[in-house]
Amino acid sequence: MTGLDHPIVWLRHAGQRLGLVPTLGGGVAAWQRDADDGPQNLWRPWDGVNTDLYSLGSFAMLPWSNRISGGGFEHAGRFHPMKLNRVGEPYPIHGDGWLQSWALTQPAADTVVMTLESHRFDGNPYDYRATQTFRLVDGGLDQSVSVTHLGEGSLPYGLGLHPWFLRSAGTRLTAPVQGVWLSGDDPMPTGHTSKFPPSWDLSAGANVNGSLIDNGYTGWSGNSRIVWPEQGLALTMTVPEVAQSEGRSAHAFCLLYRPPVGPAFCFEPVTHPIDAFHLEGRPGLKVLAAGESLSLDVQWRYEVLKG
Repeated sequence: MTGLDHPIVWLRHAGQRLGLVPTLGGGVAAWQRDADDGPQNLWRPWDGVNTDLYSLGSFAMLPWSNRISGGGFEHAGRFHPMKLNRVGEPYPIHGDGWLQSWALTQPAADTVVMTLESHRFDGNPYDYRATQTFRLVDGGLDQSVSVTHLGEGSLPYGLGLHPWFLRSAGTRLTAPVQGVWLSGDDPMPTGHTSKFPPSWDLSAGANVNGSLIDNGYTGWSGNSRIVWPEQGLALTMTVPEVAQSEGRSAHAFCLLYRPPVGPAFCFEPVTHPIDAFHLEGRPGLKVLAAGESLSLDVQWRYEVLKG
């Protein structure tokens, strides 16, 4: 099967184009604004051929995000094994919603909704219903993802979004944070610190080019801004629930993936840190009983820079 077997569904509104690929993990092929010289990419676009899900513009991470160590996790006195789900990865990664086909509807001219009902996919313990909503508005995109537990008993849940951004030599990311989880040779957390390694502090504007960062941050303000000076463009991301809270919560998380080479990087809003299932207190995870839900709402706004 090739990318040609996964058609893109386009939503056009408010001077923007959003391309979705429901059959390829409910992912995003492209998000673009109309410019005088043609479409301008706000997320790195999919090539339309490669079915590696990491080649998409963005995808949702659920019913948990990032990685789980130990072959699974324990909950309510029972161990739940989790299978590896990506070639080359030593741990299960990003949940299983991104590995399944979603259904798509368009309830309004500016809105597309994708839904998934998953029942113990590939032997995982999770039974859930998930919804992704995309609404194009003047100057940007409102995006939300939610999950509802359908199974018996309860399970810990988490959410995240995995957008990719093109990077130029001058691209900078600003995201007020208070700390970062350090790691060893793999991305699993080994310790937390408020003393950032050189070029790791996102609060004052960080270079998205450089040595590897694949780490989760804590004490995030819920706001971020990416600037591409060469393109005269800026993009802000806001998680209202975090940004409107009084003071920065230690349980407000984001993740930066800055590969040493390549044309793109990731900045991910997440509800819990990497391997939260095995961290003290399981920070950010939410235990859901049948019928209970968890959601993540994000507002994206672009700005054309003057000068």
